[in-house]
Amino acid sequence: MTSGSSGKVPALDEACAKRDPARARARLLQAAVDEFSTHGHSGARTERIAQRAGINIRMLYHYYGSKDDLYVTVLETVLAELRHDELQIDANALPPTEGLLCIFDFVADHFAAHPKLRKLLAFENLNEARYLARSGRIPKMASPVLGLIRKLLSRGAATGEVRAGVDALHLYVVMVSLSYYGRAHAFTLSRIFNRDLHKAAWQREHRKLTRAMLAAFLAPEG
Repeated sequence: MTSGSSGKVPALDEACAKRDPARARARLLQAAVDEFSTHGHSGARTERIAQRAGINIRMLYHYYGSKDDLYVTVLETVLAELRHDELQIDANALPPTEGLLCIFDFVADHFAAHPKLRKLLAFENLNEARYLARSGRIPKMASPVLGLIRKLLSRGAATGEVRAGVDALHLYVVMVSLSYYGRAHAFTLSRIFNRDLHKAAWQREHRKLTRAMLAAFLAPEG
């Protein structure tokens, strides 16, 4: 989306934006992801978003309505990408434990590859999820993921491969916690313990440990 060494996006004039609204919307949305993940909702400025996208600010309001509506769209977009990754397994094609660990792998890989998602979630937690609450899409996105986990848990419990009585939502929150915390809080933890948690080697070892913890928990009792 950038050109040359200046890092500036070529301007897309209003007439071009109207002729190619999909392109204009995509540029604005990417610029909004960058802006909101850097400054949060309160610190973000629509003028900077339009400038970053190289599009007249009038077109931003034409396509997205308001700053609040654009922010909700950003949240929906980044969470939809996470859900897409999580649902890339066939619950019937893998043994239950392997399928559940695959979901964990998708979650962990996604958080590792998308630091802007981690920042957006941190900002929205500070907002007490008031903008997430405005979205009707986001709760619907979560249902298939929990349904997939429930199916794997049920099949695993029936065959004795997975411990019985595990709640799907509790398990998903555990997966996200194990995937998220060591990256989202790496700056503060690195200072507290005087060790660089951003290093790839540390992250690999932590991933290995958390995956083993999850596998041990899923194993049947007794």
